[in-house]
Amino acid sequence: MASNAPVAGVSPEVSSERKKNGPDDIEPAPPAYSPDGEMKDASEEINYHTLTWWQAGVVMIAETVSLGILSLPAVVANLGLAPGIVVMVFMGILATYSGLVMGEFRKKHPWVESFGDAGEVMGRSIGMGKAFQELFGWAQVIFQIFVMGSHLLTWTICINTLTNSAACTIVWGVVGLGLFWLLNTPRTLKAAGYYSFASFASIFTAVMITMIDVGIEKPIGTTSIEVARTIGFSSAFLSVTNIAVAFSGHSCFFSVMSELKKPDDWPKALMLLQVCDTVLYIIVSVVVYVHVGPSVPSPALSAAASPVVRKIIWGFAIPTIVLAGVIYGHVAAKYIFVRVFAGTKHIAKHTKLGLLGWLGITSGIWIIAWVIAQSIPVFSNLLGLVCALFASWFSYGIPGSLWLWMYYGEWFTTPKRTAQFVLNALLMLVGLLLCALGLWCSGEAIAQDRGTEPWSCKSNAA
Repeated sequence: MASNAPVAGVSPEVSSERKKNGPDDIEPAPPAYSPDGEMKDASEEINYHTLTWWQAGVVMIAETVSLGILSLPAVVANLGLAPGIVVMVFMGILATYSGLVMGEFRKKHPWVESFGDAGEVMGRSIGMGKAFQELFGWAQVIFQIFVMGSHLLTWTICINTLTNSAACTIVWGVVGLGLFWLLNTPRTLKAAGYYSFASFASIFTAVMITMIDVGIEKPIGTTSIEVARTIGFSSAFLSVTNIAVAFSGHSCFFSVMSELKKPDDWPKALMLLQVCDTVLYIIVSVVVYVHVGPSVPSPALSAAASPVVRKIIWGFAIPTIVLAGVIYGHVAAKYIFVRVFAGTKHIAKHTKLGLLGWLGITSGIWIIAWVIAQSIPVFSNLLGLVCALFASWFSYGIPGSLWLWMYYGEWFTTPKRTAQFVLNALLMLVGLLLCALGLWCSGEAIAQDRGTEPWSCKSNAA
């Protein structure tokens, strides 16, 4: 029997639009995305469409700004002031455009809520829909688990700093594992729409205190500032990958779109994110570098000269370290959950089996993230590896291919289409370079770094 239940990722507005325009204008969801059985009690249904555009924007700010901003002052110190700013602006513009392309793609295929779904749509045209769904979908999950590992690593740095390394680093990692998992038990992003305010306020306050402290302790003129630097290729490109990570929230974009009350509000949510993060990145990076000089650390919150102030800063940063990681955990778990329970009532209805499945999936991915955090214990190296393997494609390469697929045969029909073709070809090229060269550079950095041992009780305090 056909179900009238809401489909995860397809809002009521989309459903009515589908009826009005017909199947040729907006693609209907595949049968696997429709729960089986009638929903007899509306109170048992899970409403996946709870975010206003500004809530979605704040969720993405919390998810994107958190870790990326911590590496950027060191990036500017490595590249030099002018190249650092230019690369940040360039990557920000590309990331904004690729987000708009993703929104355009989902408007044509409103049931899509992950890169796996997008891959399935593209793959159908060559008879490889299932293969593309598996490739893109599980790559997205692996990427998000790596980012979750980055948050757990940052958690251990933070707690060791606050407690003067009172316990083994592995123990603090286990404590973080339990906390992150507990906050990942809700099934929707509705709660994230509210506690993301705390996350953004957290990182904003932390970086503001950092800037004020370095401004007081190390006035302008006491350190060596370089407008541009001549450095080795590996070091320079690793800095570029760290900038790319700062704009790498795209793996969560489809999921956030799927939970919007009004899907057409996506461009507003995206612009709120991109304007806020680009401006904040540039201001924080330049101010901290100018006052601290080439010795600025990564994460940048450790730039404060006074140990007491450093602890205050890391204390303020706890909400963003935790909550931004939880958002990535939610998106990764949701993809796995939908794949496991596709076509059943457990997706859109509160059931015991659905609850147990969700709790099991979230605990499993956080355990894997904890293993990653213990295995790659250097912050900047882990971010560089994450960017090379995944962010290069999700933020740049794949969105470019989505546009080329949507408008195949129309690339050069008008001057506008030609310009869009060039932009999207550039996105794919950037993705390819970030992946190939980034893997080489980050691998070299991990191999040469002897400062911190994996799976060690040794303190990694900032």
